[in-house]
Amino acid sequence: MILIENLSKSFTLHNQGGAVISVMEGAALSVARGECVALAGPSGAGKSTLMRMIWGNYRAASGVIRVAGLDVAQAAPREIIALRRATLGYVSQFLRVVPRVPCLRVVAEPLLALGVPEAAALTRAADLLGQLNIPERLWPLSPTTFSGGEQQRVNIARGFAHPFPVLLLDEPTASLDARNREVVLALIEAAKARGAAIVGIFHDDAARARLCDLEIDVTRFTPAKAA
Repeated sequence: MILIENLSKSFTLHNQGGAVISVMEGAALSVARGECVALAGPSGAGKSTLMRMIWGNYRAASGVIRVAGLDVAQAAPREIIALRRATLGYVSQFLRVVPRVPCLRVVAEPLLALGVPEAAALTRAADLLGQLNIPERLWPLSPTTFSGGEQQRVNIARGFAHPFPVLLLDEPTASLDARNREVVLALIEAAKARGAAIVGIFHDDAARARLCDLEIDVTRFTPAKAA
């Protein structure tokens, strides 16, 4: 479901005379259906950079990023948007939503975008919010007013509303208490069981050991001159 070959990334520092900094070279990775691969390495090693390239937010300098048959490194924006709508889900650390949209609709939005009937989409959203212990009294409110932990759980609910075949997870258990952490781990295990291919950043050692089939140290892709 995910195949990365000979991937490289550089950043141009326009405010420093156009200096080009190479941050990744020769990255390679494959993730099959039902497999979870962890990106490991110290802060600044390139874990988030690699994740954002798979998502299509960062353009690769060279190489292949094939997700469900589409080479994200070469794809047009409309192709990436279509991939995100139906195939590629992303649970980031931070919730970014339009203000004043009710929590329930925020979670249901991925389903509504796919044409799922409103009643069914809202029912699925309510089920996930219930599982993640978001009080029902908060569902009509904008999650922009919620605590950090509540926002993270809304983000997770939104990411799992549709059964995406490919999932990117950026520290999905960070800041969660034991009860909600267990719910999230169970959701990830269920996604693996249905065949989702997952790439994740897990600073939670126990979660990584429980969920992941393979660990990739991204420092192996750091250019020697930047090491």
